[in-house]
Amino acid sequence: MIALPTADGRIEDYRLTGTPLTPRAPTRPLTRTAFAAAHVVSDPLSERNPWDTRPAVDWEGTLAFRTSLWDQGLGLAEAMDTAQRGMGVDWPTALELIQRTMVAAKAHPMKPRVACGAGTDHVALADLTTADKIAGAYQTQAEAIEAAGGQLILMASRAFPAIGAGPDVYRSVYRRLIDGAREPVILHWLGDMFDPALKGYWGSDDVAEASDFVLDLIGENPGKVDGIKISLLDQAHEEAFRARLPEGVRLYTGDDFNYADLIAGDGKHYSHALLGIFAAIAPAASQALDALAAGDLETYHRLLKPTVPLSREIFRAPTRFYKAGIAFLAWLNGHQRHFIMPAGFQSSRDIVHYAEVFRLADQANLLADPELAVRRMRVLLELHGVY
Repeated sequence: MIALPTADGRIEDYRLTGTPLTPRAPTRPLTRTAFAAAHVVSDPLSERNPWDTRPAVDWEGTLAFRTSLWDQGLGLAEAMDTAQRGMGVDWPTALELIQRTMVAAKAHPMKPRVACGAGTDHVALADLTTADKIAGAYQTQAEAIEAAGGQLILMASRAFPAIGAGPDVYRSVYRRLIDGAREPVILHWLGDMFDPALKGYWGSDDVAEASDFVLDLIGENPGKVDGIKISLLDQAHEEAFRARLPEGVRLYTGDDFNYADLIAGDGKHYSHALLGIFAAIAPAASQALDALAAGDLETYHRLLKPTVPLSREIFRAPTRFYKAGIAFLAWLNGHQRHFIMPAGFQSSRDIVHYAEVFRLADQANLLADPELAVRRMRVLLELHGVY
């Protein structure tokens, strides 16, 4: 029993009811490619002036968390926005993260897939004024990622909207990057609910026009595009978009509201996964995908259905603060010793939100050690004056 705050300002007792899932490896090859986008564990004892300097990273904790995902058969999307890339984590830190992760992945017995975010964030927006400059910034990061052995995710860049880029600029940059990559790349369409600075990506505020453009872009050289991650939180759009993709090009859902149905598919098409929530719900995600590979849709939905309310709470508006909920669950579940994030990002959500995440994680069977979770939740509540 634990006393938790509610949205209407009350404090009410909550009795835990969940039966924790035991993490395990899949029992068969999965029929969906699944990348979990993982966060970075801070080292609060080493960090100084957290708003003004590079973050101090607990490398042991950060890599241990990634190993736990690989042990459950999940791939990894590295150095993405989930890791506060561009929101506390700079390119030098991201590059070290990528390099360390690739070394660990190559040594892991399951040889997990790792795809890494290439962007333009090491160059100030004010200096990225032309297609050549934007492409050059991307290429600097892409070359470093490929040198480390990672697959490229061409992350959405704030540089395009900042200069009011039209479709011709996007095509010029992306053609150079896609055609010049060593391996097929993953494209990245992140909606402005995740990052307001990305409004109008692909050169249009009209989603239908933007979709036509990026489908044409992929169709010009589909052999060099592994897939596209779409994070627009619009199930109908994703279903229509994936039906138009060239054969062999994957749709990686980034829809943290509707992933269960999108991954299951509609009988003709289905989505793969590149999701931040999968790092937080790894046991349920892994075991659900294992069931799906066996054709057991009943077990698949039984495992994933209760995770959807949890994900919707973590990713609720303002969606860009979702990273706090993911790190919070990692702390509750013993993956890190503290609840401190780069740049103090844990303060981006309120105690009522964290209380609801606690409840929903329990109901989704995702509090690995309920006694530890209760003990840590009480510490946070005390800091907020609840106890």
